Amino acid sequence: MTLRKLSFALIAALVVAHPAFADDTVHIGYSGPLSGGAAKYGKEVLEGMQMAVNEINQAGLTVGGKKVKLDIVALDDQYNPSETAINARRLVQEDGAAVVLVPHSGGCYAVQTINEQLKLLLLAYTSVPQLAARGNPLTLRIPPEFTSYTGAFVKYEMDKYGKAVALANTDTDYGKAWVAAFKPAWQAAGGTVVADNPMSYNRATDFYSGVSRVLAAKPNVIFLGGPSEPTGLIIRQARELGYKGGFAVMDQAKLDEVAKIAGGYGPLEGAIGVMPIADDPAPSAKSFVVRFAKTHDGRMPTQEASLNYTAVWATALAMKQAGTTSDAAAIRKSFDQAIKSLATDNNPDGLSGVDARGGFTMGRAVVAVVEGGSIKAMPGSELSAAK
Repeated sequence: MTLRKLSFALIAALVVAHPAFADDTVHIGYSGPLSGGAAKYGKEVLEGMQMAVNEINQAGLTVGGKKVKLDIVALDDQYNPSETAINARRLVQEDGAAVVLVPHSGGCYAVQTINEQLKLLLLAYTSVPQLAARGNPLTLRIPPEFTSYTGAFVKYEMDKYGKAVALANTDTDYGKAWVAAFKPAWQAAGGTVVADNPMSYNRATDFYSGVSRVLAAKPNVIFLGGPSEPTGLIIRQARELGYKGGFAVMDQAKLDEVAKIAGGYGPLEGAIGVMPIADDPAPSAKSFVVRFAKTHDGRMPTQEASLNYTAVWATALAMKQAGTTSDAAAIRKSFDQAIKSLATDNNPDGLSGVDARGGFTMGRAVVAVVEGGSIKAMPGSELSAAK
């Protein structure tokens, strides 16, 4: 069932009535998975967005000489790109949204077919590099392109475990794009692909049959990833079936969240992935983690929360600098300066601007590894391509 105008405080309800808002309320749209296998991932994105809106509204926002309040209108698309496109039209036509955030590549591709016509700015929370290559002038990519990570992933896993890799990625467009970059990089380094078994991370809740097929090929390394919850389940089941090798974990899956499902960092021994925001030593990251925990019952945030928190703060500043809440092109034009003018506490991941392809740039981006039952930065893993 499609969830319409969802109140974040009651996100688990099937349908929640949207409160009445004054004329000075500006709607920012969201279309992502709020039910199904990727629901946890989608809600973590939404948590960061809503946290930013709460802070912005409390601080006060003036655009074009008028005080406004922001509101997130969240729609469930169950990770279905066709539903994402329908939601985008509804957000424009029914809510007057000039900006929509979508946290999956398939949905972003779908919105790109209509957003210029709709005059809708797409905030794309996906690391797929092909998105920017389409030249859509009303698209901004939030996380670093995943190609920034492939070299470090291949070198670490191959040096530590061996040259035989099994591909057990999510079967989404995002997963296919990651494989298209990782597989040739692995082979170019002298490795072999002994199994290619993508799985339906968003639908399945038991992966034993798929994991068994992968392990039958006797890999040294398993390449996997998608939403954190099913990724953790696959790792746990692989260990239960006797697997002793390493894991190359795609950037959508966050190691701290994966560990919660896998049974701690022990089962993740030898895994490589993206440094969780909760383990980032930067002062801005630490400040964000403390503030998030205070308003979320002591829970630690994920990078989905932190990056999309910053994206909404940057949206508010871009609107203010552009002097409009409705002109998507003008808001897009102001984004680079908006990011550069972010307060440190509103920029926990260290975003530094917007590149020529419409991607957010980062002052730091660290690859993390799990060794000795704990997570740490891989030496020399600052990603020059993300700067």
